[in-house]
Amino acid sequence: MLIRKFFQQFLVLLCLAAAAAAQAQTLPNVVILATGGTIAGTGATSTTTVGYTAAKVGVDALIAAVPELKKVANVRGEQVMQIASENMNNDAWLKLAKRVNTLLAQSDVDGIVITHGTDTIEETAYFLDLVVKSKKPVVIVGAMRPSTAISADGPINLYNAVLLAGSKEAIGKGVLVTLNDQINAGREVTKTNTSTLDTFKTPELGFLGYIQGSKPFFYRQSTRKNTADTPFDIMNLDKLPQVDIVYGYANMNPIALNAFVAAGAQGIIHAGVGDGSLNNTVVPSLTEARKKGVVIVRASRVGQGIVARNGEADDDKLDFVVADTLNAQKARILLMLALTKTTDTKEIQKIFWEY
Repeated sequence: MLIRKFFQQFLVLLCLAAAAAAQAQTLPNVVILATGGTIAGTGATSTTTVGYTAAKVGVDALIAAVPELKKVANVRGEQVMQIASENMNNDAWLKLAKRVNTLLAQSDVDGIVITHGTDTIEETAYFLDLVVKSKKPVVIVGAMRPSTAISADGPINLYNAVLLAGSKEAIGKGVLVTLNDQINAGREVTKTNTSTLDTFKTPELGFLGYIQGSKPFFYRQSTRKNTADTPFDIMNLDKLPQVDIVYGYANMNPIALNAFVAAGAQGIIHAGVGDGSLNNTVVPSLTEARKKGVVIVRASRVGQGIVARNGEADDDKLDFVVADTLNAQKARILLMLALTKTTDTKEIQKIFWEY
């Protein structure tokens, strides 16, 4: 009797193990690359939502805090870096992008999730949108509250990101950003509020979709070329060209612009007022910089809308480029990558229309 009972229990365990193995085989394989940020932050108390310390919790602890991940994907994590995202830089981007491309080239990886601080999520997302060489989903996620806070948003955001990265619906959509149950395109999303949970928006063009009931729903997608359809290859790059941003304002002077040029800038993004307008005090310095070979891109500090070529400046005569709908920080990224291919401003303008 005891032997029979033992074998019955043994068979039950075998069946459960077989069922678990079968489920694991049907689930997508998602790698979580952790970079730090608020999602990995800790505060002094459970009500600390400002003044906390970012980038304290490691990737294994982040995964362990959301056991529901096992139901939607086979997940493993890597700690690529551990920084607050205001400290993100070109070298970190190259390191991250190379790791993403290496992983996505593997047949046993179906998607990537990147945990990231919210301050520069939009920049990292657009950089990866231009240099990732795969149609497999890449999803960047963060949190507006540290992991120790009451109603921390990190766990549900991470769950949604893994769900999205493992979904067939996200394939070919470019690099995505998801927080607050919303899906945004890496090219278009921007942070709009310093502290609220709904800070990430695409104000005029709108969200790509939502995540509801553990399922992504897409309603549109970006028409601009991305990921595998771009010409930008960073796998053999160790350094990106120096491109800096000059901000337009009333009573502006050319001091910052001249300093950037003197420091070796290969490109300048001028975040002008209105439709990328240029203050008379900086036009001579911009013109001189262009004569020295520095590529000048007119963007706008407004944050939305197309910067019209030959609108507020004679771009043809000045040999300037316009940023289209890209904000200044994203225009900087595209110009850096464009400069790895060409210094011809006509070709660079085509790149800004295309990506």
